[in-house]
Amino acid sequence: MFVSLPPWAVARNVSWPEQARLAARVGYKGIDWAFDAAKGAGVNATRTLLAELGIVPTIVNLPMKAALGPDDAAFDAQLAGLAADAAFSAAIGCSRFQLVLGPTTLPGQTKVVRWEQLRRRLARIGEVIAPHGMRLGVEFLGPLYFRTRQPPGATAPTVPFVWTLRETLALAEASAPNVGVTLDAWHWHHSGGSVADIRAATASRIVHVHVSDARAMPPEQVRDDMRLLPGEGVIDLIGLFGALKAIGYRGGVAPETIGPRIPDTMSPEESARIALEATTAVMRRAGVA
Repeated sequence: MFVSLPPWAVARNVSWPEQARLAARVGYKGIDWAFDAAKGAGVNATRTLLAELGIVPTIVNLPMKAALGPDDAAFDAQLAGLAADAAFSAAIGCSRFQLVLGPTTLPGQTKVVRWEQLRRRLARIGEVIAPHGMRLGVEFLGPLYFRTRQPPGATAPTVPFVWTLRETLALAEASAPNVGVTLDAWHWHHSGGSVADIRAATASRIVHVHVSDARAMPPEQVRDDMRLLPGEGVIDLIGLFGALKAIGYRGGVAPETIGPRIPDTMSPEESARIALEATTAVMRRAGVA
């Protein structure tokens, strides 16, 4: 496993390609990179930059708009462009996309209907990106407030959908061989996930890993911007890394510490450094770094 810089979490207000230079300068082995800016620079310039810096383009957000939204026609219209975007990503040395999975149905939908809608969408994405050697990691959202809040102005209620590792893995497995999970320790912890859940997965289904930590608090009080640095809270990160090692995961680990421990007033270089140090320290304790 290696630590990959997620600029939106620990190096905010830095743009590409300085994000990549910052990652290399601080000591990260990879970067969760910015698609539009890198593609705008082109394959050759981006490959050259990464090679000179000696860092890996670990993963990038799936370059589709509202990929899991209500409009099937709008989704279908983007698939040709997705094939080209997958080819670009593969050409610069990246083999992973990621996508956030909403924890509720669309307004008025049942869980059964939403499941089949998303299964079809993920299957089509997997089919389009597979010829380019790409995988898709779907990130579930664990805290209670994500799955219980209602969208403003909705005329029909939403209901909880998929918000645990087990169900996300089941959805991925029902969709395509190259669809898996972006496992975020924060969401895993706040969904009541266990080390056994990780050990029940296969390495091919764990596409990427996010880490942070949490203090003990009632589920109804948890919000997404309360994260601590790895090793500062109660999340069983040693167990998480031990389980990932046991199943053979060898990919990137991104410190996604969104919250007061890395305030906006801290310089990007300093926030990137302390996030790397905290993550590396926990990984060493777990015997994976």
